[in-house]
Formats: sequence, C-alpha cells, structure tokens
Amino acid sequence: MVGCEAEIDLGAVAHNVSVLRRLRRVEVMAVVKADGYGHGLVPVARAALDAGATWLGVAYLPEAMALRAAGITAPVLCWLPRPGEELDPAVRADVDLSVSDPGTLDDLIAAARRVGRPARVHLKVDTGCARAGATRDRWPDLVLAAGKTAGEELDVVGVWSHLANADRPGHPSTDRQVALFDEALEVAAAHGVVPRLRHLANSAGALAVPAAAYDLIRPGIAIYGINPLPVPPPVPLVPAMTLRAPVVLARQVPGGTPVSYGHEYVTPGPTTLALVAAGYADGVPRAAGNRAEVLLAGRRRRISGRVCMDQFVLDVPDAPVTAGDSVVLFGPGTSGEPTLAEWAAAADTIPNELLTRVGPRVRRVYRGGGLP
Repeated sequence: MVGCEAEIDLGAVAHNVSVLRRLRRVEVMAVVKADGYGHGLVPVARAALDAGATWLGVAYLPEAMALRAAGITAPVLCWLPRPGEELDPAVRADVDLSVSDPGTLDDLIAAARRVGRPARVHLKVDTGCARAGATRDRWPDLVLAAGKTAGEELDVVGVWSHLANADRPGHPSTDRQVALFDEALEVAAAHGVVPRLRHLANSAGALAVPAAAYDLIRPGIAIYGINPLPVPPPVPLVPAMTLRAPVVLARQVPGGTPVSYGHEYVTPGPTTLALVAAGYADGVPRAAGNRAEVLLAGRRRRISGRVCMDQFVLDVPDAPVTAGDSVVLFGPGTSGEPTLAEWAAAADTIPNELLTRVGPRVRRVYRGGGLP
C-alpha cells in the first residue's frame, strides 16, 4: 500500500440494493450522487443496476452526463439543475429532471423544442422539508402548467417529495408529509397530471415508513451499507467501504514526548510512535484527533494528538510496529476494526459526510460485483 486506500465491496452494494428491493417490492432508485457517496459513481451505478435497481439518482447534471458517457442507459433523475444551466444535453440524453417552479419548467420546455423530443420531468412538491419543491399554495400552478404542455414537449414521469425526519421513527412530521403528498397527488390528478411514478422515501423512509414506498424508493446511504436509523434496520445492511492507510514511520520515544501540532497529546511512558499516511486532505476529519480509534497490530488504538493534512500519529506501547504495516480506520467491523458509525460519533458528524469527504487522492480498490 502506497498511501490511503478505500476498498469498495461492490458485492455489498449489490446485497444492500437487493434486500431493500425485496423489503418494499417496488422499484429502486439507487442514489449515486457525490461520486457514489465517495465509492465511485460508475462502479456503484453498475453494481446497483445489476442487483435490480431500475433507476439512478444524482444531484447535478454533470453527474448524469458522466453516467451516460460511461454507457449507462438506465433512467437517471437529476434533481438540482442549476440556474441558467444548458438543459439541451439532458433532454437529448433522456435524463429526467426535477422541476419545482414554472420558470424552470419553461426552460425545460424550451430545451425540448430545440432538441425536438419530449423532456422527461418529475414535478416536486414540498411536503415539509422546505428545500426544493413547490409549496402547497403554488403546487396547483405548477401541475396546471405541466398539464397544459404534456405530450409532445413534456413527459411527466414522476411526482415526488422528500422526507425530513424519517430517521426518527414515530416523528409526527412523517405522517403529515405522507398525507400532504397524497393531497398533492390528488391535486395533480385533478389537473390531468397522473405520473407513472410516485416517490417519497429516502433510505430511512424505505426502511421505516412502509406507507412512503409508493411506486419507487430512493435509497442513498443504505445502499452503501449504513443504517440511518437509531434502531437496527429491518433488513441486514453490509458496509461497502473499508478505509486503510500504511504506517510510514515507526520510532521509539521516551515518556513525556509531546505529539503533533499543539502538543495536545503527551506520551505517558516510553513507547513506539507510528506515523500513518492519512490526514484531513484524505477525508480523515481533524475532529478525530484524540477521539477516533483505528485498528493496528491486532488492537484498537486511539489517534494521538491532532490529525494533520497528510498524517496522524498512534501511540503503540505494546506491540512491534514497522513501516508498511496496515492501519484500518473503519470498515464493516467484522475483524475488530471500528465502524463508520463509530467514527461519525467520534467526529460529531454523520456517516454520509465522512464517506463523501474521502478525498480524490485516496485510491479506490474494487472487489465483488455480484450478489453474495
């Protein structure tokens, strides 16, 4: 191992998609935005589709176009077209776009006219997350505008929304959002808009809110094997990423040796300090210093002192350590290594953030591919 390395188990991705699909018995949109949550956009997309996902979801149009450039022809929904962005390529490539307002709808219709084919659209209603989506009072205007132009210029494929608190089982806002979504569907139907797909459930919704399944679920973090719920999930999820880094230097120091910037750690006795080639430029959060644990020489070790841009230090008083030894930062936890959830707790964040911050200089190594 030369530097920090992320091993991606595509078999785990396939397993997670498969169990989610069997759980809800509806179509699955595998969310592969942010470079597949740091796992790799195209490899994850292919593994998910092979496992039965029928859709892919991304945030930005360049992500969708990268999937098309890789030869992936499955339906793709892009939900954050940027203001003023050229939409013709999306229409030409049969990329579905989310629309929350009549202005964006007009831009999409104009693109469809230029390209000479219908634009595929998912109308988004805000049911309580207060991000994108037409508000309850503006929703009738959006579906009315879409209904007037449906046909040669517009193909209304879906109506959708997003849950705000599905990761908090029993939260009253979730039932309220489901009710408002049903109401929005009734309003759309009254204006002649009956979508082929209704979708509301993210990972937490897919796992914990059966009423939110509708025609399609949109799991993101769950397809990477991370449980978004505070309780065990109803199906087994297998974490897909293991993050490793090598020891690049091991040296003996006396007790009382201050370590790293700020001297926030001092060795309590004679020991071996192991310098590990991973830092916040690789996605190791600076907040992990003196808090997060790793696996080295058969035992968990807490990071000693501050995490630096390219490196951190471990105090190893009880085992021989040499340059080249492998350090496991996090993984499935099946070999004694910390899990991503433990790392997130140590850094006061969520697993999603840690995965998407694994940097581009971290080498991705892939294994697996089919269902285990």
